[in-house]
Amino acid sequence: MTDIRFHAMPDGRQIAFRFAPGQGPTLVFLPGYMSDMAGGKATAVFEMAQATGLSCLLLDYSGCGESPGDFADGSLSRWKDEIVALVDALGLQDVVLMGSSMGGWLMLLAGLALGERLKGLVGIAPAPDFTDWGVAQMDKALLADGETIYEDNPYGPEPTPTHPGFWADGQANLLLGGEIALDCPVRLLHGQRDPDVPWEISLQLAEKLRSADVQVTLIKDGDHRLSRESDIALLLRTAAELVLPRAAAAD
Repeated sequence: MTDIRFHAMPDGRQIAFRFAPGQGPTLVFLPGYMSDMAGGKATAVFEMAQATGLSCLLLDYSGCGESPGDFADGSLSRWKDEIVALVDALGLQDVVLMGSSMGGWLMLLAGLALGERLKGLVGIAPAPDFTDWGVAQMDKALLADGETIYEDNPYGPEPTPTHPGFWADGQANLLLGGEIALDCPVRLLHGQRDPDVPWEISLQLAEKLRSADVQVTLIKDGDHRLSRESDIALLLRTAAELVLPRAAAAD
């Protein structure tokens, strides 16, 4: 793995990232909620890119992983701006965004902001609009009143917080209610034993995307993380199939 570098945002935020230059569109991995670039899927994508000479970018949103800051200040809009700022700062002209869970919502928002630079999307259990469908009505009322809610966390010892600022920003960035104006190739991977994000969300997303080149792969025994060896192999094949033909065409 390459060394961690930091990008300074205009307000002084420091965004940790790893970047491996290479051929073709740059694979940009976007972690899920409270996750970071040290996760197994992100690491596997980076190592695959290095082994095949592809360009790859990993990053930690502010307040996550190696990026300093308070997680409670995070929001989709804030983190989307950080993604776009890094792409700009590195001078990346063509990118394929790969988003896991919440990262699958961020890949859509960042993709809309990147315009013609976006060459593809790979969603792993993508969770667009989860502040709407994933939050109980009673909890929405608490969040609207400015309270933080906490839920059991099956992936760690600490409960998972949802802060009112994050929730309100999510509600302002809902996408599944209308057409999503993206025309690039899209590949969505979703486990049918996902207890956190219903696999039907990927089908809804496929319907709302304007692109005609959208494929959904359902893994019947797959869970939310899709981090088994077979799941990661599928992810790497999917990413490579999107990027390698474009890399060859650019040579």
